[in-house]
Amino acid sequence: MAYVISPVAVPVVPVVGTADVFPVSRIFCVGRNYADHVREMGGNPDREPPVFFMKPGAAALPEGKDFPYPPHSQDVHYEVELVVAMGKDGANISAQEALRHVYGYAIGLDMTRRDLQQDAKQKGQPWEVGKSFDCSAPCSKIAPADKIGHPSKGAIWLDLNGKHVQNSDISQLIWSVSEIIATLSTYFQLTAGDLIFTGTPSGVGAVRRGDLLHGAIENVSELTLRVV
Repeated sequence: MAYVISPVAVPVVPVVGTADVFPVSRIFCVGRNYADHVREMGGNPDREPPVFFMKPGAAALPEGKDFPYPPHSQDVHYEVELVVAMGKDGANISAQEALRHVYGYAIGLDMTRRDLQQDAKQKGQPWEVGKSFDCSAPCSKIAPADKIGHPSKGAIWLDLNGKHVQNSDISQLIWSVSEIIATLSTYFQLTAGDLIFTGTPSGVGAVRRGDLLHGAIENVSELTLRVV
């Protein structure tokens, strides 16, 4: 048996402190997971069930690569997030067991064609064109959990051209990492290689070509990105 076309290369993200890489399978994203961002977007900040959407694994953009401004949009936004890298398969995972399935953590950006997303919302259409485009998931190097533990608190921030635009703490997540994994695993069989973007705090805004984004999560990782 032979492939009828050449198989696509597996997207990868580097691992902190090594020459190793993490193979990316799927990218799950959590919406509305910081109360201040929910208010910012005009929503109800009460603790409602988490909202999930997906990006293809190929949307991962590793540290060191520029972000190409996507077509068909005049309003592309940054959203800084804690990223969970899954290291073990599982379905119907309990919250108590969830962290045993985690390989490590990173900082990522859920880049969003906000104008297309809002248009889709108004028409009751899916969000894919607003959320799931090429290079829409920039991700830092992954810090293994066996090196840094499982962070439940720590500053998360993002600078745009040297100015602070997002600033919060991952302790402010409405749904914790354990709860996210437990809930998501009731809908999907999670696999080693999946990334989970856990939601963004308030302060989201637009980027322009030439902008420089620099963000960090305390004791996790940093990410620097140029918009081109």
